[in-house]
Amino acid sequence: MARDAAPLVEEAARALESGDPGRALEAAERALARDRRSVAALHFRAAALADLGRLDEAREAYEYALGRGGDDVDLLLGAADFLLRRAGEEPAREDVEAARELARRAGRIARARAEGAGVPEAADVGEADVGPDAEAAGEAALLEGQALLQLGDAPEALARLDEARGALPGDLDVRLERGAALFELCRFEEAAAEYREVLAAAPDEPAAHHGLGLALERLGDARRAEGHLARARALAPDDYAAPVEIPPDEFEGIVETALGGLPEPVRRYLSNVAIAVEDLPATDELVASDPPLSPGILGIFRGAPLPHKASMDPWSHFPSSIGLFQRNLERYARDRDELVEEIRVTLLHEVGHFLGLDEDELYRRGLD
Repeated sequence: MARDAAPLVEEAARALESGDPGRALEAAERALARDRRSVAALHFRAAALADLGRLDEAREAYEYALGRGGDDVDLLLGAADFLLRRAGEEPAREDVEAARELARRAGRIARARAEGAGVPEAADVGEADVGPDAEAAGEAALLEGQALLQLGDAPEALARLDEARGALPGDLDVRLERGAALFELCRFEEAAAEYREVLAAAPDEPAAHHGLGLALERLGDARRAEGHLARARALAPDDYAAPVEIPPDEFEGIVETALGGLPEPVRRYLSNVAIAVEDLPATDELVASDPPLSPGILGIFRGAPLPHKASMDPWSHFPSSIGLFQRNLERYARDRDELVEEIRVTLLHEVGHFLGLDEDELYRRGLD
């Protein structure tokens, strides 16, 4: 880095740390005017744009920076964090997959450097915060675990989060994510224990109250579960809105309307498929799969897909059914209109399974 750019890079870092992204952006851009190759300045510019809510510009800035400093661990971690948590309200699957790859790359480099494996240094060696070490490897494992959870791979996510816990033993984010992974794997007692550990250190952490409430619900402690869920809603109403609760008969009416909107040939195929509205998925059914199905699933198809019905396998001729889980659907939606739409999409998703479509095919059709 040009010597006269270093103080500006340090100023940008301090401004970001103190919560002043405007000053950080100004300092980073002044640093780049003096040394346009400074990976640290490019990184801080992208991070400042993200903090300012200028997300499209931040995305472009991260892509540009990665093209010039692809071995800089801090930049890789920052870009992964941006794609997972700041690129939009709900990151696209492609962003999550990209974030996972960035975090995995950062972890590989950080581990090699921490172990003295002689990985080539980043372009700006000597700049603030570029020396990767075991802590950076732990942060990479945490981000990769978060990405894997969003991609639905809870077993692999838990493995990465266990790695992160070893490097970052007191990190509450690691505990929160481990709790989520354990919950997804139907290990409810262990999930509850993780969330209780977080609340012991941070009593007003809404994610821990929400996670503990869900775990307690699965463990049959409805009263305490609702207390923690209500606490999460009070602490972070935008993140944990109250479920859109409607009477069972009205819910079933919405399902009937959604069925009526299906093409007539599909309705004909479904004439022998039972469609039931249920409260929550049963744990026994969840753990019958390996790995377990998520406790938060919105619906399920049971039985053999239609293309298999003509096979010689006698099991394929047992009746098929579709279950829609009312409580999970009500929690997923923010208002009644969204609930109606999600019931329709979930029904279409499970009908797709009945017709023989796999998850990738459903994703390509927008029914994931």
